[in-house]
Amino acid sequence: MNQRLKTMAENRAKLILAARKAFAEKGYAASSMDDLTADVGLTRGALYHNFGDKRGLLAAVVEQIDSEMAAHAKKARAKAGDGWQGLLAEGVAYIELALDPEVQRIVLLDGPAVLGDPSQWPSQSSCLESTKLIVERLIAEGTLKQIDAEAAARLLNGAALNAALWVAASAAPQDVLPKAVAAFSALATGLLKAPA
Repeated sequence: MNQRLKTMAENRAKLILAARKAFAEKGYAASSMDDLTADVGLTRGALYHNFGDKRGLLAAVVEQIDSEMAAHAKKARAKAGDGWQGLLAEGVAYIELALDPEVQRIVLLDGPAVLGDPSQWPSQSSCLESTKLIVERLIAEGTLKQIDAEAAARLLNGAALNAALWVAASAAPQDVLPKAVAAFSALATGLLKAPA
Protein backbone atom coordinates (compact mmCIF):
# COMPACT_ATOMS: atom_id res chain seq x y z
CA MET A 1 0.00 0.00 0.00
CA ASN A 2 1.48 3.37 -0.93
CA GLN A 3 1.95 6.07 1.72
CA ARG A 4 -0.99 8.19 0.50
CA LEU A 5 -3.44 5.28 0.75
CA LYS A 6 -2.03 4.32 4.13
CA THR A 7 -2.48 7.89 5.42
CA MET A 8 -6.04 8.00 4.08
CA ALA A 9 -6.88 4.72 5.81
CA GLU A 10 -5.35 5.96 9.07
CA ASN A 11 -7.27 9.25 8.86
CA ARG A 12 -10.49 7.38 8.18
CA ALA A 13 -9.92 5.11 11.17
CA LYS A 14 -9.09 8.11 13.42
CA LEU A 15 -12.26 9.91 12.39
CA ILE A 16 -14.43 6.83 12.96
CA LEU A 17 -12.91 6.28 16.40
CA ALA A 18 -13.37 9.94 17.39
CA ALA A 19 -16.94 9.99 16.07
CA ARG A 20 -17.78 6.75 17.81
CA LYS A 21 -16.64 8.23 21.13
CA ALA A 22 -18.41 11.56 20.58
CA PHE A 23 -21.66 10.02 19.30
CA ALA A 24 -21.77 7.63 22.26
CA GLU A 25 -21.11 10.37 24.82
CA LYS A 26 -23.00 13.33 23.36
CA GLY A 27 -25.24 11.87 20.69
CA TYR A 28 -25.15 12.61 16.98
CA ALA A 29 -26.91 16.00 17.09
CA ALA A 30 -24.69 17.43 19.83
CA SER A 31 -21.41 16.25 18.27
CA SER A 32 -19.57 19.00 16.42
CA MET A 33 -17.65 18.18 13.26
CA ASP A 34 -15.02 20.78 14.26
CA ASP A 35 -14.52 19.07 17.64
CA LEU A 36 -14.33 15.64 16.01
CA THR A 37 -11.66 16.67 13.55
CA ALA A 38 -9.69 18.76 16.07
CA ASP A 39 -9.62 15.85 18.54
CA VAL A 40 -7.64 13.78 16.01
CA GLY A 41 -5.61 16.61 14.50
CA LEU A 42 -7.41 16.66 11.16
CA THR A 43 -9.39 19.23 9.21
CA ARG A 44 -13.03 19.27 8.21
CA GLY A 45 -11.74 18.65 4.70
CA ALA A 46 -10.50 15.21 5.79
CA LEU A 47 -13.97 14.42 7.12
CA TYR A 48 -15.64 15.57 3.90
CA HIS A 49 -13.11 13.71 1.77
CA ASN A 50 -13.60 10.42 3.63
CA PHE A 51 -17.32 10.51 4.44
CA GLY A 52 -18.97 13.32 2.47
CA ASP A 53 -20.52 14.83 5.58
CA LYS A 54 -21.41 14.15 9.22
CA ARG A 55 -24.23 11.83 8.16
CA GLY A 56 -21.76 9.77 6.10
CA LEU A 57 -19.51 9.55 9.14
CA LEU A 58 -22.44 8.30 11.24
CA ALA A 59 -23.18 5.69 8.57
CA ALA A 60 -19.57 4.45 8.77
CA VAL A 61 -19.72 4.30 12.58
CA VAL A 62 -23.06 2.48 12.52
CA GLU A 63 -21.73 0.00 9.97
CA GLN A 64 -18.69 -0.72 12.16
CA ILE A 65 -20.73 -1.23 15.33
CA ASP A 66 -23.45 -3.18 13.53
CA SER A 67 -20.76 -5.51 12.15
CA GLU A 68 -19.44 -6.01 15.69
CA MET A 69 -22.99 -6.75 16.85
CA ALA A 70 -23.39 -9.37 14.12
CA ALA A 71 -20.06 -10.97 15.08
CA HIS A 72 -21.14 -11.07 18.74
CA ALA A 73 -24.46 -12.67 17.80
CA LYS A 74 -22.70 -15.25 15.59
CA LYS A 75 -20.43 -16.20 18.51
CA ALA A 76 -23.54 -16.78 20.63
CA ARG A 77 -24.90 -18.99 17.84
CA ALA A 78 -21.68 -21.01 17.68
CA LYS A 79 -21.71 -21.63 21.45
CA ALA A 80 -25.33 -22.76 21.46
CA GLY A 81 -24.80 -26.24 20.08
CA ASP A 82 -27.36 -27.34 17.51
CA GLY A 83 -28.59 -25.25 14.59
CA TRP A 84 -31.97 -24.38 16.07
CA GLN A 85 -30.61 -23.34 19.47
CA GLY A 86 -27.92 -21.38 17.64
CA LEU A 87 -30.44 -19.49 15.55
CA LEU A 88 -32.41 -18.61 18.68
CA ALA A 89 -29.26 -17.64 20.62
CA GLU A 90 -28.13 -15.37 17.79
CA GLY A 91 -31.40 -13.43 17.85
CA VAL A 92 -31.42 -13.16 21.64
CA ALA A 93 -27.78 -11.99 21.71
CA TYR A 94 -28.62 -9.26 19.20
CA ILE A 95 -31.56 -8.08 21.32
CA GLU A 96 -29.46 -8.10 24.49
CA LEU A 97 -26.95 -5.73 22.88
CA ALA A 98 -29.63 -3.04 23.14
CA LEU A 99 -28.49 -2.63 26.76
CA ASP A 100 -24.98 -1.61 25.66
CA PRO A 101 -24.93 2.21 25.92
CA GLU A 102 -22.89 2.69 22.72
CA VAL A 103 -25.10 0.35 20.69
CA GLN A 104 -28.23 1.85 22.19
CA ARG A 105 -27.35 5.46 21.46
CA ILE A 106 -25.58 5.19 18.12
CA VAL A 107 -27.11 2.20 16.32
CA LEU A 108 -30.60 1.94 17.78
CA LEU A 109 -31.54 5.55 18.52
CA ASP A 110 -29.47 8.01 16.43
CA GLY A 111 -28.92 5.62 13.51
CA PRO A 112 -32.58 5.19 12.55
CA ALA A 113 -33.35 8.87 13.26
CA VAL A 114 -30.62 10.05 10.88
CA LEU A 115 -30.07 7.18 8.44
CA GLY A 116 -33.62 5.85 8.14
CA ASP A 117 -35.01 2.32 8.30
CA PRO A 118 -32.35 -0.02 9.74
CA SER A 119 -33.72 -2.96 7.77
CA GLN A 120 -32.41 -1.20 4.65
CA TRP A 121 -28.83 -0.75 5.94
CA PRO A 122 -26.18 -2.77 4.05
CA SER A 123 -25.10 -4.55 7.25
CA GLN A 124 -28.64 -5.80 7.75
CA SER A 125 -28.64 -7.29 4.24
CA SER A 126 -25.67 -9.49 5.09
CA CYS A 127 -27.33 -10.57 8.36
CA LEU A 128 -30.47 -11.44 6.41
CA GLU A 129 -28.51 -13.58 3.95
CA SER A 130 -26.78 -15.41 6.81
CA THR A 131 -30.10 -16.07 8.57
CA LYS A 132 -31.67 -17.27 5.32
CA LEU A 133 -28.90 -19.86 4.83
CA ILE A 134 -29.36 -21.15 8.38
CA VAL A 135 -33.15 -21.34 7.95
CA GLU A 136 -32.72 -23.22 4.65
CA ARG A 137 -30.45 -25.73 6.37
CA LEU A 138 -32.88 -26.18 9.29
CA ILE A 139 -35.77 -26.71 6.85
CA ALA A 140 -33.74 -29.25 4.87
CA GLU A 141 -32.87 -31.22 8.01
CA GLY A 142 -36.51 -31.21 9.13
CA THR A 143 -36.14 -28.96 12.19
CA LEU A 144 -38.28 -26.15 10.79
CA LYS A 145 -41.60 -26.28 8.96
CA GLN A 146 -41.64 -26.26 5.16
CA ILE A 147 -41.91 -22.50 4.82
CA ASP A 148 -40.33 -19.91 2.53
CA ALA A 149 -36.80 -19.46 3.90
CA GLU A 150 -36.49 -15.82 2.89
CA ALA A 151 -39.82 -14.93 4.50
CA ALA A 152 -38.85 -16.71 7.72
CA ALA A 153 -35.41 -15.07 7.75
CA ARG A 154 -36.89 -11.61 7.18
CA LEU A 155 -39.39 -12.10 9.98
CA LEU A 156 -36.79 -13.46 12.41
CA ASN A 157 -34.36 -10.62 11.67
CA GLY A 158 -37.14 -8.05 11.78
CA ALA A 159 -38.37 -9.36 15.11
CA ALA A 160 -34.87 -9.24 16.64
CA LEU A 161 -34.21 -5.76 15.25
CA ASN A 162 -37.55 -4.36 16.39
CA ALA A 163 -37.16 -5.96 19.81
CA ALA A 164 -33.73 -4.30 20.15
CA LEU A 165 -35.17 -0.96 19.01
CA TRP A 166 -37.97 -1.30 21.59
CA VAL A 167 -35.52 -2.08 24.39
CA ALA A 168 -33.26 0.83 23.43
CA ALA A 169 -36.08 3.37 23.21
CA SER A 170 -37.86 2.33 26.40
CA ALA A 171 -37.68 4.27 29.65
CA ALA A 172 -36.68 1.07 31.48
CA PRO A 173 -34.57 -1.08 29.11
CA GLN A 174 -33.67 -3.61 31.84
CA ASP A 175 -37.38 -4.26 32.45
CA VAL A 176 -38.28 -4.46 28.76
CA LEU A 177 -35.44 -6.82 27.77
CA PRO A 178 -36.85 -10.04 29.29
CA LYS A 179 -40.26 -9.32 27.74
CA ALA A 180 -38.68 -8.73 24.32
CA VAL A 181 -36.55 -11.89 24.55
CA ALA A 182 -39.52 -14.02 25.66
CA ALA A 183 -41.72 -12.74 22.83
CA PHE A 184 -38.95 -13.20 20.24
CA SER A 185 -38.37 -16.77 21.44
CA ALA A 186 -42.10 -17.57 21.35
CA LEU A 187 -42.43 -16.21 17.81
CA ALA A 188 -39.35 -18.06 16.57
CA THR A 189 -40.50 -21.32 18.16
CA GLY A 190 -43.58 -21.15 15.96
CA LEU A 191 -41.32 -22.05 13.02
CA LEU A 192 -40.39 -25.41 14.54
CA LYS A 193 -41.80 -28.43 12.79
CA ALA A 194 -44.51 -30.04 14.90
CA PRO A 195 -43.41 -33.40 16.38
CA ALA A 196 -44.59 -36.42 14.39
